[in-house]
Amino acid sequence: MAHTTSSEKDMIPAGLLRGMAALVIVTLALVSYASFTDRPLEGVPAASTPLRERLLILEGHSAQAVTVKTPDGQVLVDLPHGGFVTVIQSGMQTERRQHGITENTPVRLVEYANHRLVLEDPATGWSAELYAFGSENKAAFERLFDQ
Repeated sequence: MAHTTSSEKDMIPAGLLRGMAALVIVTLALVSYASFTDRPLEGVPAASTPLRERLLILEGHSAQAVTVKTPDGQVLVDLPHGGFVTVIQSGMQTERRQHGITENTPVRLVEYANHRLVLEDPATGWSAELYAFGSENKAAFERLFDQ
């Protein structure tokens, strides 16, 4: 039985390294081709007419709690376990931190004629296509129109 040293056991197989390098090269080639030929974007939601919209302030309190207010400070809903609303608020705050924005300015909740429901942050340009996360998660935000 041949004896192997620990350095031989820890090595990555040469075939796997070649495969990873090929994946990187093919990906770079595809992205470069799309960029140089001005290939149109795919998977972009179709433009549509807004049916209704509402300005909201999402105020996170912890990893779970979130308060939703109107821009004038009226509390619409205070959620100690906000679920999906907290997830979206956390994503928005992360984007704002990356842009150096510390003020909690209003976001736009917009329902479009093509059934899209989108939360848009004018401060950063960030948006979340809420309809894409399932009907229950979409409903959590749709209820904010009626509050």
